[in-house]
Amino acid sequence: MKKFITAFLVSLLFFLADAQGNRTEILQSLENINQDQQNQQITATLKNASRLFGDKGDITNVIIIIPSGSVVNILETDSTYYKVTYEDDQGFIFKKDAVINSAPAGYKTAPKQETAMQNDDQPDSRRGNRFAYLEYKYGTNKAALLIAGKIWKGMSSDMVKDSWGSPLKINRVIGDVVKEEWIYKNTWLFIENERLIDWGPVKNN
Repeated sequence: MKKFITAFLVSLLFFLADAQGNRTEILQSLENINQDQQNQQITATLKNASRLFGDKGDITNVIIIIPSGSVVNILETDSTYYKVTYEDDQGFIFKKDAVINSAPAGYKTAPKQETAMQNDDQPDSRRGNRFAYLEYKYGTNKAALLIAGKIWKGMSSDMVKDSWGSPLKINRVIGDVVKEEWIYKNTWLFIENERLIDWGPVKNN
């Protein structure tokens, strides 16, 4: 009986040690994912000098004035403000003062006419409501990219529509996989099983 109990306890110790090892691997994986997300920082350039507020609820709480042309890192966004870091400071700036100018490698910005209906022609109130909708649906970072008219490989076809709107034409081939060519005014997108695979310019004959 003692041998059985000893064998059971030894097995239990091995199991717990193995489980701890798995937890460590999971935590390391999560840290790597977080690091990748940090490496894929969204930045913006200021169109004009902007005040950096310590608290968006108190616009008299100005930390510094950020010069026009400066690049800031975007941490969060809502319909009115970007939460940003600039040099060693962190705070809020008005969205109207900055333009998102970069995205992680592999992202593409839509040509102007592809996103006009989605972005520039919308009143600020509608754009704010649209951003809130996209943020709820995809999260803050992806919502900021979609509002800016970005696309990237691997995004879903729904996200493409939320960024660029519906295409002018869809050519579809159905087999083991569903392959689609979405035609916009100046760009074609290749979508496979509702995932964006590639894009290129439309050739006008």
